[in-house]
Amino acid sequence: MLPLLRPDRLSSLSDLIEMLTLKLILCVFATVAIFAVPLFIPAGTFAWWRAWVFLGVVFIASALTMFLIFPGHEDLLNERFKFPFQKTQPLGDKIITALLITAFLGSTAFIPLDVFRFHLLGRPGTAVSWFGLVLFIAGWTLISLSFKENAFAAPVIKHQAERQQRVVDTGVYSVIRHPMYAGAIPVLVGMGLWLESYAAALLAIVPITILVARILVEENFLRRELTGYDLYTQRVRHRLLPFIW
Repeated sequence: MLPLLRPDRLSSLSDLIEMLTLKLILCVFATVAIFAVPLFIPAGTFAWWRAWVFLGVVFIASALTMFLIFPGHEDLLNERFKFPFQKTQPLGDKIITALLITAFLGSTAFIPLDVFRFHLLGRPGTAVSWFGLVLFIAGWTLISLSFKENAFAAPVIKHQAERQQRVVDTGVYSVIRHPMYAGAIPVLVGMGLWLESYAAALLAIVPITILVARILVEENFLRRELTGYDLYTQRVRHRLLPFIW
């Protein structure tokens, strides 16, 4: 029997596949929960069909991302599993990360409050709300393409020397320097529009502003720590929006 086909090695391979599959499944359900909890608890009801459609889209999109992209990037998957506050993380990023998590959860929880209680700016029409769902899917796709291209997309700012981190300048990273953050913009705005809250779509400016601040902190860090990043910024001129910034 060939060494690669020995029963003990087949057993180890099977265990690794099972562990990876479990991680991917956990990530999918955790992602759905991150949206579901701040939506349904403030709503005070489960009778909200748009939220259920939205969570269905999140589930499908998350599953596609996890099972089509992450099996080839197990190191990245392990990074995404890590706590969002880490020892080697700069203090400035710890503060920004805390603000970003708070802003995301707050702006998401605001949607049901506005839909069921405040009614601040009225509800978008059918066409606008469906456009919001398209925006959300487009933003999610851009984020997924960022994961596909960049195996070093950790949830915190740090230099991953142990993984031989290098500058990624291919795919979506050849167009803008922060495609993952760019994808977050239509995700945040589109979610508010689909769930029928103009006010929530407008409130998305808060987490978006924090993302902009994080970009500035991250770029200063990468220029200092990552060889070749300064040259990359000269080749790819725009950070977030092509031809704008």
